[in-house]
Amino acid sequence: MPDLSALFLARLQFAFTVGFHIVFPAFSIGLAAFLAVLEGLWLKTDKPVYLDLFKYWLRVFSVVFAMGVVSGLVMSYEFGTNWSQFSQKAGPVLGPMLAYEVMTAFFLEAGFLGVMMFGLNRVGKRLHFAATSMVSIGTLISMSWILASNSWMQTPQGYKIDAATGRFLPADWLAIIFNPSFPYRLVHMALAAFLCVAFIVGGVGAWHLLKAKRQKRQPTEAVKVMFSMAMWMAAIVAPLQILAGDAHGLNTLKYQPAKIAAMEGDWESESRAPELLFGIPDMENEVTRYKVGIPLIGSLILTHSLDGKVPGLKDFPKDQRAPMYVVFYTFRVMVALGSLMALIGVFSLFLRWKGSFYTNPILLRGALLMTPAGFIALLCGWVTTEVGRQPYTIYGLLRTVDSVSPVVTLPNMETSMIAFVIVYFVVFTAGIGILLHDFAQEPSTNEAELERDQPHRAAGITQISHHPAE
Repeated sequence: MPDLSALFLARLQFAFTVGFHIVFPAFSIGLAAFLAVLEGLWLKTDKPVYLDLFKYWLRVFSVVFAMGVVSGLVMSYEFGTNWSQFSQKAGPVLGPMLAYEVMTAFFLEAGFLGVMMFGLNRVGKRLHFAATSMVSIGTLISMSWILASNSWMQTPQGYKIDAATGRFLPADWLAIIFNPSFPYRLVHMALAAFLCVAFIVGGVGAWHLLKAKRQKRQPTEAVKVMFSMAMWMAAIVAPLQILAGDAHGLNTLKYQPAKIAAMEGDWESESRAPELLFGIPDMENEVTRYKVGIPLIGSLILTHSLDGKVPGLKDFPKDQRAPMYVVFYTFRVMVALGSLMALIGVFSLFLRWKGSFYTNPILLRGALLMTPAGFIALLCGWVTTEVGRQPYTIYGLLRTVDSVSPVVTLPNMETSMIAFVIVYFVVFTAGIGILLHDFAQEPSTNEAELERDQPHRAAGITQISHHPAE
């Protein structure tokens, strides 16, 4: 068995790389859908503002997609170098699903990405819209396969275990893919991706609206449209996410009660349980100190009954408990940010009715401050999910300590961890710097490009003028 410190660093390294990676696919999923909507609206209405916004966010998508691909490459190597026991035992189930993701989604995205990125002036409008739609569909299919794999690790079924090798072998692929938690995770993640992009777009729009106000000029139509679309998305999706989270919580209570106990900060199982707003978990003494809670609401939220019984962490052996101090806080940050996003969405509807939607300083500054809120909530939700299933990689069946490679050593993990931190911060700081530079520019139409395209139109060739982001 490897040294515990080496195991901890192996876990930390994977968490670090996945934490960087998960942000960019979520961004790509939501942004690809937004691009498809923008191009569809342009085709339907023929309003140039939608094309301007499409080209503005297409540049952002190209940077985000590239960073997502780069950040995901290293994880496949980590499975082999740091988690070979997990790969060897779970490979017969998870390997094919990851292969299906490549065959059905990655190839679809890669096949149409070039047309989407560079074909606007080279193919017909409808063909280009079809390519954009295929890229968006590809991101959703990719997300579905990845979540099916992760959900099977959380709620495994449809498998059999080989007695000689201990390997998990597929017995029912439909049961494996459509495992009990998969539908809830799929909906929850898709809505999270849309919310992430809604608040990025809304934050950029709010920045430019505030800038126009400071400069005492009228904001451009493109800025107003993108801010309006973002707030509509927030107003619709954030409440839906709360409902999806509630359904996901009921499913988790049924299949992973120890995770629920850690999330709630409960040590004793009880009926008519309170909902803790704050506390300081003490794992050693099995108590949550300085509790601040609302009576009865814990049972009501988790069981939809005031008399419902909520599990406590003492119901489970110590070697089967997740670290409550991590799960307890990340869960509350996620819920708090989700509630704030819903509040901003509802507040925006009120301001539309009042006629001060584009000028209200509370909404604009709130939207600007909440720009990264979707991604922070996403990361907190991911930590809650993954840390909450500890000490298992495959819940209840394969422990994390039995999943790590036998040759993992502390010096090797220290060296690779330092290298990852340096490289990731250099590469992704540069990438984020490019994004921030793009966000600081307003969507606009370049008249020189329009003039350059005029001869092509005169010659009868259908061309679409290029509107750069700058």
